[in-house]
Amino acid sequence: MKIILLSGDSGKRLWPLSGEARSKQFLKVLQNENGDSESMIQRIYRQVRTSCPAADILIVAGEAQADSLRRQLPGGAERIMEPSRKGTYPAILLAAAYLLEKKKAAENEVFAVLPVDSYVEQDYFDKLAQMEQALLRSGASVCLLGVKPTYPSQKYGYIAGENLPDAPYGRVRRFIEKPELEAARSLIASRALWSGGVFVFRASFAGELLKKETGEICFDRLYESYDALPRRSFDEAVIAGLDSMIYVSYDGEWNDLGTWNTLTEQMREPDGGFVIRGEDCRNTHVINELGIPVVALGLQDTVVVASADGILVSDKHASSFLNPYVEQIHNRPMYEKRQWGEYKVLDFAKCRHGRENSLTKHLYIEAGRNISYQMHRLRDEVWTIIDGEGLFLLDGEIRRVRRGDVLYIKKGQRHAMATAGGLEFIEVQMGTELVEEDIERFPWEWKELE
Repeated sequence: MKIILLSGDSGKRLWPLSGEARSKQFLKVLQNENGDSESMIQRIYRQVRTSCPAADILIVAGEAQADSLRRQLPGGAERIMEPSRKGTYPAILLAAAYLLEKKKAAENEVFAVLPVDSYVEQDYFDKLAQMEQALLRSGASVCLLGVKPTYPSQKYGYIAGENLPDAPYGRVRRFIEKPELEAARSLIASRALWSGGVFVFRASFAGELLKKETGEICFDRLYESYDALPRRSFDEAVIAGLDSMIYVSYDGEWNDLGTWNTLTEQMREPDGGFVIRGEDCRNTHVINELGIPVVALGLQDTVVVASADGILVSDKHASSFLNPYVEQIHNRPMYEKRQWGEYKVLDFAKCRHGRENSLTKHLYIEAGRNISYQMHRLRDEVWTIIDGEGLFLLDGEIRRVRRGDVLYIKKGQRHAMATAGGLEFIEVQMGTELVEEDIERFPWEWKELE
């Protein structure tokens, strides 16, 4: 079996921790059985590996998630990066083209597609083997995973099915994609199931979809023309119009961790960071990434989240409807984790004398890591080392730097930094346009660094 994990989008409903620069599936707000912090994608990957140790796993993610994937799953699953975010249908087509052409998957091999933002128990993944056997036995085109609904939701697809005698699976009579509220109530009354977002199908079926959409099975050409594909979900493009489908039921714990009210249900501790709470707070979670204290008094059914990118104070139920409000925010990211470490924006100011702006960052490079050899065309930079030691590269010349050193970088100068033991510095950018896109990278091997 080939397992395709869809890393998904940024998850704006978990703002201000999640956004374009830091996707929800990489937030380390969960805990494993040892009490260690882990992210959604780390949890899902671990669970898949436990239930399907022999399966090949392929992760499909956006380019903005590349650094987070390398940090959280080092040396783990194979991955392909989408040129742009187009929804689950194009992402599955891209993964299928890769597996069929590049990995030479046989036509009778089975592909399983899973999201990475579901909070489930281990037996959820044990269902994958049952779904594979059901697909092969039934001759159906697709096998879905049906989840017993707990409330009438407009966020999920619904499976209206019928049980088959002497079969551990059912036949899908109708698939209803995100119905209106009254229709959802009616579906639940008729014992319809939620679609758990899991699709199991043969490689030959994936090949047919590719030929129908693009006329061929060619990963490189699909990748090059990816931006021209319409943004569509797999449910809308394929499942909603398909007749030959079966389903396997799962009646264990299942939560879509896409909103603060569902995510906080799985957090063992009510607070994170510098939080002082009164004893009169009830069903309230406070997460504080800032260095200043957050005091919570008399709050009921509330989530409070403070980060460098903003502050959220919301009733837990109302937090599900956060998206349209976040879309009004167009500020640059103030905090990002990268493959080499992390940075936080401390200040952005317009210079009083002249047209230039200044941007001040605090950067931390982890031990054994380095910032790529790069150049900026729109800004000058001044770096002040505040802790640790490293090697500073400027236009091909290397020098050792340590706490207290000040480094000047002009527009057009190629520069990089590497450290064996960890290094912190303050970066001040000066220019008319201070954007992350003003980076041109060059190859460099740190052979001098032991």
